[in-house]
Amino acid sequence: MFDIQEIRSQFSILDREVNGKPLVYLDNAATSQKPNSVLEVCQAYYTELNANVHRGIHTLSQLATEEMELSRRKIQKFINAEHDFEVIFTKGTTEGLNLIAYILTQKLQKDDEIIISYLEHHSNIVPWQMLCERTGARLRVIPIDENGVLQLDYLDQYLSEKTKVVSVNQVSNALGIVNPIEEIIAKTRKNSDAYIVIDGAQSAPHFNIDVQKMDCDFFVFSGHKMYAPMGTGILYGKREILEALPPFHGGGEMIATCSFEGTTYAGLPFKYEAGTPNVGGNIALGAAVDFMNRVGHENIQNHENALLEYAQRQLLEIEGLKVYGEKAKRTGVVSFNLEGVGIASDVGMILDKMGIAVRTGHHCTQPIMNFFNIAGTVRASFAVYNTFEEIDRLVEGVKKAQRMLG
Repeated sequence: MFDIQEIRSQFSILDREVNGKPLVYLDNAATSQKPNSVLEVCQAYYTELNANVHRGIHTLSQLATEEMELSRRKIQKFINAEHDFEVIFTKGTTEGLNLIAYILTQKLQKDDEIIISYLEHHSNIVPWQMLCERTGARLRVIPIDENGVLQLDYLDQYLSEKTKVVSVNQVSNALGIVNPIEEIIAKTRKNSDAYIVIDGAQSAPHFNIDVQKMDCDFFVFSGHKMYAPMGTGILYGKREILEALPPFHGGGEMIATCSFEGTTYAGLPFKYEAGTPNVGGNIALGAAVDFMNRVGHENIQNHENALLEYAQRQLLEIEGLKVYGEKAKRTGVVSFNLEGVGIASDVGMILDKMGIAVRTGHHCTQPIMNFFNIAGTVRASFAVYNTFEEIDRLVEGVKKAQRMLG
């Protein structure tokens, strides 16, 4: 049974007030709140287990290692990776994408091509631009239409023997648009030997992820957007690809042997996990997976889709309000502006005075904003603990902002 009040009771922060009003937290695409079960795991690590992992024979080190490797196996199952050592702990999506772009440097040369899309977060643009600068490769961008939907005819035109990387997000953080990942991967496999990279930062919190069925080469996501602490994330890569590519960072943990004459590298996953990891955070990421499994992926998706449908319907009744990507398949996000209100942040500040947390601005997606010829949007984004009553408060807040700013 899906009991929204029972779920909300697990998030202590939802009981607080902001500016004298009960908190309505609708900035989940930036970061989600954390259930008590996850916070308790973090606390327990530092009060009961605190030790470095993989390196000690003493009891605390052994226990910490067991807990972190158990978390890795939970995440393996969560994304249906074939092997647990294909799951690499990172600081988040941004580090994962930078890691991939760096280790692929030797695979690209002048005039090779990298394909991304207009819907990408800056984290899935800038690392590829940097790779192009290092190698002389070129960046090609799949455009969008007036609804924010990718024009995949351009992907057909772009794919060739020069294509070495195709990197796209599964869900747009700015608009919530769900991209046709299966179609993109099928087209790429048919027409090139490119590495396929999927940014799952905005899909892992909302969808059931199956990397084997997806048949991507890499999949990255952040823990803090799916109820885990900040500074946690995952890079999945196919075994044969990770084994063939060079390391990212050098240091402790990632070596097999080290001497002044040369160094050999450890096997997966340690080859890509140099230095002391965020042990407590990585264990807590496994606890966040446990939380999502208890609630149920289907329950999460159904509830959030109902919230989105309700929010869009209610907001569009406000005269002069525009929802971006209104007609596209979306999840988790409604991104909008009010006609005659020049700065989205003004709306956000009024909502904040009413205890309502939304995100305003360009959402690290300036190309999307440039396409729509706007400086930014007001973005309300949902999680499993949000309610229809909170959306009613959002709508009333937007109406108040319109009266004050119009």
